[in-house]
Amino acid sequence: MSQLSNQAFVAVTEFFEKVSGIRLADNKRALVEGRLQKLAQECGEDDINVFIQRVVRRDFDERVLVTVIDRLTTNETYFFREPQHYEDLTRRMERMHPQQDLQVWSAASSTGEEAYSVAMLMADRRPTSPWRIHGTDLSTSVVRTAQHGMYPVDRGSRLPAGYLKRFCLRGEGPYEGQLLVKRELRQRVNFRAANLMRDLPSDLPQFDVIFLRNVLIYFDPPAKMDIVRRVLTKLKQDGVLYIGHAESLTSLNLPLKMVENAVYQHA
Repeated sequence: MSQLSNQAFVAVTEFFEKVSGIRLADNKRALVEGRLQKLAQECGEDDINVFIQRVVRRDFDERVLVTVIDRLTTNETYFFREPQHYEDLTRRMERMHPQQDLQVWSAASSTGEEAYSVAMLMADRRPTSPWRIHGTDLSTSVVRTAQHGMYPVDRGSRLPAGYLKRFCLRGEGPYEGQLLVKRELRQRVNFRAANLMRDLPSDLPQFDVIFLRNVLIYFDPPAKMDIVRRVLTKLKQDGVLYIGHAESLTSLNLPLKMVENAVYQHA
């Protein structure tokens, strides 16, 4: 089995950045090699370096190129990650009119846990109110996972008390060890593929709440600014934007004001 050469690593990371906007640093070499070595073999190519040459030349059909992007996209998430944001959202909902139609966007939704966490919160705190959640992600494979709404049961360990029983089903038989988000919740969350570095889908509505968490860390300042400006076109004037607690927008000179830690609104 061949090892990933320096030349091939540079070639595939440049290809990935051109398509996704994400720059993979040198410390991601092992990740790149591990994820593409297996894919190369699945495509009938034993030499990962030759496989990468063919990817960059676009010798493969679109399905293989999409799979390369999927494999190189890091998707780490879980239910109710960074709970301070859900607490902040709960306080904001308490001040809203009960019949306000609340539109929420999970802009880097990964496998869907963030969007479903919001859905559980909405179903709990606004049971008779209108609301809708949209989730988008670059990776088509994680979008499919999100649409199915099925996860290892240990993912439910961070759910608030009672939420697991109210909003999820435990798998039996061949689905032992899995949990499934209930259908009535899944039907109120719409997932689709979208690249934040490109034009956003034209039919996305204006949102009251946008979660843009733990994705900006992968981009340089100019790309961050482009992404946030693009996302802000979908945020209502009185809407709220959540970013990851390890992220910051203060140096980007954007028309935003920070109202809480990692919580922003239009300036």
